[in-house]
Amino acid sequence: MSRIGKMPIRLADQAKVEVKDNMISVTGPKGALTQAMCDEVTISVADGVVTVQRIDDSKRSRAMHGLYRMLVNNMIEGVTKGFTRKLEITGVGYRAELKGDLLALTLGYSHMIYFQVPSEIKIEVPDPVTVLVSGIDKALVGQIAAKIRSFRKPEPYRGKGIKYAGEVIRRKEGKAAGK
Repeated sequence: MSRIGKMPIRLADQAKVEVKDNMISVTGPKGALTQAMCDEVTISVADGVVTVQRIDDSKRSRAMHGLYRMLVNNMIEGVTKGFTRKLEITGVGYRAELKGDLLALTLGYSHMIYFQVPSEIKIEVPDPVTVLVSGIDKALVGQIAAKIRSFRKPEPYRGKGIKYAGEVIRRKEGKAAGK
């Protein structure tokens, strides 16, 4: 049995879960999320606890068991608390600013990079070298943060670029002087 899949999910007071026709929908104070379910698992809601069970012991059912448990857990956490990813920009002259729904990035290229922010995501720039990506969908928040990071990944020699907060960049030594 999946160690992750068999753990019950405690339902927050504000969250409401509905299961209908292979679709699970979760609503809460921050919004609503829906997810299509596969046929290998069943989801039941009773007494403020959500449980995910698999229908048989096939390899696919075992794989889907833990996956759908975490998807439902992330949906419940997203509509009650939300998710945030913090990005840090390092480099001389590198900065970010928010212009309406456009994120303008100066990253050492000959041009500025403009990123259109999706409507489901909220981006904040508290200072020119910090970008906060937040929303209720964990996968979308991570995807947008990864997209912004991909514009200038941190390089190993000087550490310049966009990195996640707390990410450790493995530094390399530069060229050694000739003998």
